[in-house]
Amino acid sequence: MGKYLLKLYVTGKTAKSERAISNLRQICEEELNDQYDMIVIDVLERPQLAEEEKILATPTLIKQLPPPLRRIIGDLSDKEKVLLGLDLQPFSVSSKK
Repeated sequence: MGKYLLKLYVTGKTAKSERAISNLRQICEEELNDQYDMIVIDVLERPQLAEEEKILATPTLIKQLPPPLRRIIGDLSDKEKVLLGLDLQPFSVSSKK
């Protein structure tokens, strides 16, 4: 499995932004081990980057690598939705029958 490149676009130091960063960090640590690079981009500080990526709402997570490119909008509190959006099978799911 290749390394994941994740870009999280947030707007300032708001509660929603901090929650999204915290949720993403927790998911990555639990599911990706050390196989990821996470970049947090504040659209207030770097509006040009947000414009280039056509960011319309924040927080927005973009999975740059591995392909295909994926986008998830929101505070990333729904772990299953995030894993599905990243094309990840959760490692922590036990094999119950």
